[in-house]
Amino acid sequence: MEPFTKIYNEYKVLVYNVALHYLQNIQDAEEVTQDVFVKVYYTLHSFQGKASLKTWIYKITINQSLDFLKKKKSKKRLFIFGNKSHNEQEIVQISNFEHPGIILEKKEDAALLFAIINTLPEHQKTAFILSKIDGLSNPEIAEIMETSISAIESLIFRAKTTLKERISDKFESYRKKK
Repeated sequence: MEPFTKIYNEYKVLVYNVALHYLQNIQDAEEVTQDVFVKVYYTLHSFQGKASLKTWIYKITINQSLDFLKKKKSKKRLFIFGNKSHNEQEIVQISNFEHPGIILEKKEDAALLFAIINTLPEHQKTAFILSKIDGLSNPEIAEIMETSISAIESLIFRAKTTLKERISDKFESYRKKK
């Protein structure tokens, strides 16, 4: 139990922050953080050390976050097309996310940016978040995503290009409204 406690104490903030960047909901990030450490606890014996422990935990966190988003989207579709939930709070709008670390006057801009980041394809979003938000190097990202450094550079470049276009479009339509 002691090695797990050490791992938990060392990586709990990292796991929570990565989950929060993906899910943009505090309660969901807390849930995924818990799920990640349950998975780490039960699979720690199979960790072979081919990658660093940090990389292994990043992979688990990203996969748990993406799985959570997929489940959430399927619940939304079921809500729209199938059985109506008895609890309207179950359907959460990601675009209304307010990141706890953002200064009050910048929240509207940040909400717009996070909404646009969420429209990126999955691999571009992952590479962009790990690079620009988590500050990881391209070699670290390549190891986490199990691809080449040049593929990571391409993903980040395409993500930045797409974000620039979409941000420009958003602000252009915003200016036309005023």
